[in-house]
Amino acid sequence: MISTALLSLVRCPDCHSTLAGGPASLRCTGCGRTYAGESTDFLDLRPRESFAEHTKYLDEALHADARHERVSPPLLGSKIRNDMLRAFLRPGPDDIVLDLGCGSGRTLLWNREWDAQTAGVDISPFFAQEARAQVDLMLGDLRRLPFADATFTKAYSLDVLEHLSPDALAGMLREAARVLKTGGELFVYSHVRKNAAIARGLRAINALAKRLDGLGLIDLRQEWLRKSDHVNPLADIPELRSVAAAAGFRIKKIRYYTPIVGGFVENILMRLAEKRLADRARRAAHLRSAAGARTEGAGHAEAGVGAMTEAQALKAARAEGKERVARSRTTRAVLRTLTLAMKLDLLLFGHVESGPFFALLERQ
Repeated sequence: MISTALLSLVRCPDCHSTLAGGPASLRCTGCGRTYAGESTDFLDLRPRESFAEHTKYLDEALHADARHERVSPPLLGSKIRNDMLRAFLRPGPDDIVLDLGCGSGRTLLWNREWDAQTAGVDISPFFAQEARAQVDLMLGDLRRLPFADATFTKAYSLDVLEHLSPDALAGMLREAARVLKTGGELFVYSHVRKNAAIARGLRAINALAKRLDGLGLIDLRQEWLRKSDHVNPLADIPELRSVAAAAGFRIKKIRYYTPIVGGFVENILMRLAEKRLADRARRAAHLRSAAGARTEGAGHAEAGVGAMTEAQALKAARAEGKERVARSRTTRAVLRTLTLAMKLDLLLFGHVESGPFFALLERQ
């Protein structure tokens, strides 16, 4: 959505002057640039400057499974990330909070009870319909944020840093520091390249997943496509501290998360369930096509059989999975139980310095 509160916050990303007008058309009072978006659900405030480096998340192929279109309750890994966000950042009604790289906008939806003023910005326009209707969203570049200095009290960025080059990461953190008030906090979830010895367990799970994929028991193509965008700019935690300090932050709090249980649940169990749903969707499409052909005449029997592509089957599997979560208490109970099991990774390994981490950065 585009609220009056959001319109009062935004500025020209090029010169940071105020913007005049309404949601359909905004004009910079400084440089005169006009911003006219194609949607009434979110603002388009991308900067004039065209960066050579862009995320693959702009590609339609990465969203072929349509997981962004509908928001389910936070479960499994998303539940753990959201719980840590809430525990570290603790926004309240007096805060102004920015989601940097908001994706579908689901985290903003999950945390509406904060009663804080919130906004989400992402370079990719794949926002969920619920988010478009209920939270403030905008297209923008994290290296040229459309806000004045010291606008926000708190911010967060989940699963974003690993997609940025060293230069882009430095630019993103500088902009985050610029729009945060002194003493403001930025919560991040990402990972560095250096892992602890316990990560061997996760590597073994990933090797098993690759083996199952080779046998056709699970389908990892969409996951590989998503992870192909990972640049992983940070070598280790000392480099994280150095890069954060250069941008004006200090690490106030950090917790590590090596998902051994979580890796088995999400990379094996969930992929097996997803493959089963995709195969069932493909068989159902085959039967419907064959039945339709028989109705129209045997001469058309082969034309529609097997028409569902792998991408369509995966999209159907995702849709059915989300529908099951929405309507089935049993499904939700099973997923909540698995989520609790996944929290063992935090309890057992949370203080072992490793690759994935949750960190709270304070603006100096």
